[in-house]
Amino acid sequence: MIRSLLYVPGNSEKFIAKAHERDADAIILDLEDAVPAAEKAGARQRLAQSIASVGQNGATVFVRVNAAETGLQEDDAAAACLAGAHGILVPKASKPQMLQALDHHLSRIERAMARTDPVRLVPIVEDPGSVLNASAIATATARNWGLITGGEDLATSMNASPTPDMLRWPKLMVHFAAKAAGLRSLGLLRSVADFRDVDAVMAATLEARQHGFDGATCVHPNVVSLLNRGFFPTRAEFEWAREVVVAYAHAEQAGLGATTVQGRMVDLPVVERARRILQVKQTSVQTA
Repeated sequence: MIRSLLYVPGNSEKFIAKAHERDADAIILDLEDAVPAAEKAGARQRLAQSIASVGQNGATVFVRVNAAETGLQEDDAAAACLAGAHGILVPKASKPQMLQALDHHLSRIERAMARTDPVRLVPIVEDPGSVLNASAIATATARNWGLITGGEDLATSMNASPTPDMLRWPKLMVHFAAKAAGLRSLGLLRSVADFRDVDAVMAATLEARQHGFDGATCVHPNVVSLLNRGFFPTRAEFEWAREVVVAYAHAEQAGLGATTVQGRMVDLPVVERARRILQVKQTSVQTA
């Protein structure tokens, strides 16, 4: 279960050394925006060491590579694959063909190194055309694991301000595309850059979970605990889920297709949601 994905600059030894202590479910080693051009090659060369460091407590490790237009993406992706990254965040993923080319590039490297676990891809949608093309992007390759909307870049491409109102609908459109493709949908219905308002971040996290988002990225370690808490069912939800499953089992034994729990009708779709909540708890216990 990946609820929190913390960005860490790929050139910062200080932040990399502390990343494993942040309790994030996943760490994103950033080779893109967080790294000055003069330091990108060095950050790439140190990926194996950096991945081992940030992942030492069991966090899943992703690498955000540079955009294809920079000419750096293939080398970044190759280094991430060879260094053992679980996945790659692909910025400015505007066309399925871009992802398919990256898929083929990674396949050649994996065959050469006899890697059996394929590198997963997380396309980042960052312009209006890509938002409208999100379904094709989501289904471009079987490597796709999740989908993200890059709110700041999207707003810039539209000459807009990245307010929650502006970002809400494009983020939901990308969210629908992710869910339709069976991918993880990552994000909040606001910008990740505004992280100091703890109450607003927590409210946005709870709202995102209500919409079916699976987790979110963050740029500051103080946000990790908010995401971990907000994207995990509450005790009341677990109790409700148990009550629903038990009540429905009794209803089935009585030959009924529906019942009532806490004054609300319970039929099969409701039971399925309850079972998923209980599965989250079971999985968290097994991995604790």
